Amino acid sequence: MRIRIVDAFTDRPFAGNPAGVLLLDSFPDDAWLQNVAMEVNHAETAFTHRLPEDGEADWALRWFTPATEVALCGHATLAAAHVLRSTGAHKGPVRFATRSGVLIATPTADGSITLDFPTAPLTPVETPDGVAEALGAEPLSTLDTGPNTGDLLVEVADEKTVRGLAPDHRALARYSERGIIATARAEDPTRGYDFVSRCFFPNVGIDEDPVTGSAHTALAPFWSERLGRPALTGLQASPRSGLVRTEVRGDRTLLSGHAVTVIEGELLT
Repeated sequence: MRIRIVDAFTDRPFAGNPAGVLLLDSFPDDAWLQNVAMEVNHAETAFTHRLPEDGEADWALRWFTPATEVALCGHATLAAAHVLRSTGAHKGPVRFATRSGVLIATPTADGSITLDFPTAPLTPVETPDGVAEALGAEPLSTLDTGPNTGDLLVEVADEKTVRGLAPDHRALARYSERGIIATARAEDPTRGYDFVSRCFFPNVGIDEDPVTGSAHTALAPFWSERLGRPALTGLQASPRSGLVRTEVRGDRTLLSGHAVTVIEGELLT
């Protein structure tokens, strides 16, 4: 079967977030899926297969990190939609049946793809003791992002602080189900983005995720409320970096970005 590595939330190779993508006839057993994801060894590998016509969704979709299956993943959904479009396996908007409900990916005229995801329900919480020390910065505010992502969203002082973080990943693992999203307002919005973030997910085997679509279902409502605009652009300031365009529409959040296939090969086992 063909396997592809796609860089998501970027318009050039070797940036954004890489994901493995496999188009299957059906899902093999979970152990095989997990082993393939471990072999690919990127933040996520997406497995998808076509569903019968006239259902509520067109393709089934699952996501695995090298360590576990996850309930929601933006960049691997974008990567899967890109492969379906670029190979001609599916034309037009595609409806994915997932553990987080039906997610729709829509190609746009500029070559990007827009994902329709559930907006994360944000709940302000007291910052747990030890988070500041583990993260390496003092939080201004802390919010729980709800069950789909299972993160703590931590606002810090400024963009420079976000970029300079060097957290203790082992220590961070005790504070949330998946990990920590650190964020701040952009220092200079004329550079093309409104806020910055970095994502640390030690509990799913990812010390730092390069560009995280699912995190933006929390970042988008957080910053839209503060900046007074539903449509924003976020920069995830990891070493690979990437841009995510967001638009909050009530209980749904639109996430838009480009994707590039960088490797295509044959899985032999």
